[in-house]
Amino acid sequence: MPNMSALLQHPDAARSLLAILIFGTWTLALVSAIALLRWHAVSRLGFRINKFRVSGEDVSPFSERLCRAHANCYENIGLFTAIVGVAVATGQAHITGPLALWCVAARLAQSTTHLCSTRSRWVLVRFSFMVVQVVIVWTWAVRLLLAWI
Repeated sequence: MPNMSALLQHPDAARSLLAILIFGTWTLALVSAIALLRWHAVSRLGFRINKFRVSGEDVSPFSERLCRAHANCYENIGLFTAIVGVAVATGQAHITGPLALWCVAARLAQSTTHLCSTRSRWVLVRFSFMVVQVVIVWTWAVRLLLAWI
């Protein structure tokens, strides 16, 4: 088990691990919001607790966007954690550290934009935030792979 205090003394490793923590916390916040929205639907609106659709479309348009924003996070957190984790574990956090928090900021912005609307302009903005993340993570992946060669 790595010495956590020693690891956190390296700014790039600390930023990288903080980015994973923020990403995970954001995903947890979204799933908590889904639970609260569904609890409200059951307790106040008469929904049956065992009849919710995964997509959230049966509750409201916002619920559908919330479920998709959450799904986008859990679809990507493993990839993000794998690449950032390899960087930290192999002493290559200098690759991920400088942009780790920016990448997570783009993730939060993408999710927030998704929650706001599905109109074309909003989707374009959301897509832009996704492109930022994809470019950053691809850059990390290539640099880490090249470091192994």
